[in-house]
Amino acid sequence: MPPAAPAPSDPAAAAAAARRARRLAGYALLVLVLTVAAAVLSFARGNWFGLIWIPLAGLASNMGWYYLRRAKAPGPV
Repeated sequence: MPPAAPAPSDPAAAAAAARRARRLAGYALLVLVLTVAAAVLSFARGNWFGLIWIPLAGLASNMGWYYLRRAKAPGPV
């Protein structure tokens, strides 16, 4: 049986969740930068394969904003 989830009022659990969300936001930002660079390089070389990188950059951007807002949100999300 999985362990019970910590109570939402537990400050240590809330701080850990905020750290996790900030770390995930940082990873999403890194993926965003890499996908934009891949798209630019692909278009610069005349390859239309760069079109695939654009939606991935959008997804990474949305994930970054989500986790950044989640880290700043008071209480459980």
